Amino acid sequence: MFFEKNVIGVYNKIHYHVCKLNFYLYSSEFALLYLLTLKCKIMIKESKSEFSLNMPLMDSCCAAIDVGSTMMMVSYSDRDGKQNLLEVDAYTQSLQELATILKEAGVVRVGMEATGVYWIVIYEILEQEGFAVTLVNAKHFKNVEAQKTDVKDCQWLHQLHANGLLRNSHIAKEKFRELKSYLHERKILQSQKSDTLNRIHKLLTLMNVKVQHLISDIEGVAGMKLLRAIASGITDAEALLSLININSLKAEKEDLLKSLNGIYKEQYLKILKNTLKAYDFFKEAMKAYEQDIEEVLKSLLPPNEEGTKPVIKKKTSHTRKNQYRINLKGYLNHIIGVDTTKIDGLDEISILDIISVTGLDMSKWPTENHFSSWLNLSPRPKISGGKVLGHEKRFTKNRATQAFRLAARTMHKQKGPLGHLYRRLSAQKGSKKANKALARKLAVIFYNMVKNQTEYDKSKLKVDNERQKAKRISFLQKEASKYGFELQKVTA
Repeated sequence: MFFEKNVIGVYNKIHYHVCKLNFYLYSSEFALLYLLTLKCKIMIKESKSEFSLNMPLMDSCCAAIDVGSTMMMVSYSDRDGKQNLLEVDAYTQSLQELATILKEAGVVRVGMEATGVYWIVIYEILEQEGFAVTLVNAKHFKNVEAQKTDVKDCQWLHQLHANGLLRNSHIAKEKFRELKSYLHERKILQSQKSDTLNRIHKLLTLMNVKVQHLISDIEGVAGMKLLRAIASGITDAEALLSLININSLKAEKEDLLKSLNGIYKEQYLKILKNTLKAYDFFKEAMKAYEQDIEEVLKSLLPPNEEGTKPVIKKKTSHTRKNQYRINLKGYLNHIIGVDTTKIDGLDEISILDIISVTGLDMSKWPTENHFSSWLNLSPRPKISGGKVLGHEKRFTKNRATQAFRLAARTMHKQKGPLGHLYRRLSAQKGSKKANKALARKLAVIFYNMVKNQTEYDKSKLKVDNERQKAKRISFLQKEASKYGFELQKVTA
């Protein structure tokens, strides 16, 4: 670095004098100075190209890939210890050939970094070939000067990976990744179905039909019967009302008749008919993904002592809207080994979202603190000179984190110890910090239950009321003495 700065300084001085004396120099002298500046440029380029390769590689059996959408830059060491640089396109055949080249070169471990979802294909190809693949967060190594191009970026990644300076990102096993894909698509269809229902509500408003305000759930049996009848061309209020069971509704018959007396224009009826077709499509697609999810859950079931997988009973209870029609609780209890749905705020859908991201191997996180930190639920203090200057704010799209945070939001209504803790923290530090603290608490409980295979025990969460009372009295005594008063105990 010192040599590079000196060369840059010499080049700047020569360039300044060439510009200043341009009109006074003879052509031969100008050519001499031009050659000298050109030589300095070449020295600068050579010094920068050698900068990224000035550390010895402790691990000669590793490679690094800078992943892009159409091109991959690969740096690897062969069996002779020679470092090679390779540019590969992102086609499937080229990636398979790359895996063969790395295997012939004796590479065992591969590190990669990428943005978006471009890493998934090459990750799965290398994983199938038996490589130990490390997916690296770009923030962990990109804070080094002069590593700006794809070539240098790839070489620098190779050096750090060969010297064991990179941390692997958590990637769940293949079955859990497949489960996550199905859950993601089903959630997208669920949001699209909700958008379709919103458009139906708008159509009813345009037709001046007020039945959606009297029926609590327009997506229920009675509501859908009325919508399909209106879309088929039935517009008489009496005829529409005869199709449903009025006794199951809380609204009066006169109010229902008034609400069904609308302005049924032909264009609105046609739009309603097509919108209901879209609604049916999204609903059937959700059912199809539920069957795929059930197949994955069946494959994750551990075998019995006899060597056969248990048979999960079908769901017998009524299925509400957006709920699964399969017995999720039965599958999850057998797969996880403990009933994690007993945790306050977490249901079957939340647990399914969490394990699709984390998997069931909790040994990847040595302690519960590592697990909560990976979920971005632990504080990150900024300490300088022994003083806390603030806390780092981090944002994440981790679905497991979102599931724990959503569960924590329901704690303000809970009557148990977690609800009491949420309300106390919310009064002291605000609802945002209370939500994060409770989300971390739920994550710690989930981690210990899955790792240690222990049941949920609410008694361990009970707050010592006597201790809290003593702390409160001590605080009041200090506040009173601060203003010159003294507290005395008075018997009732």
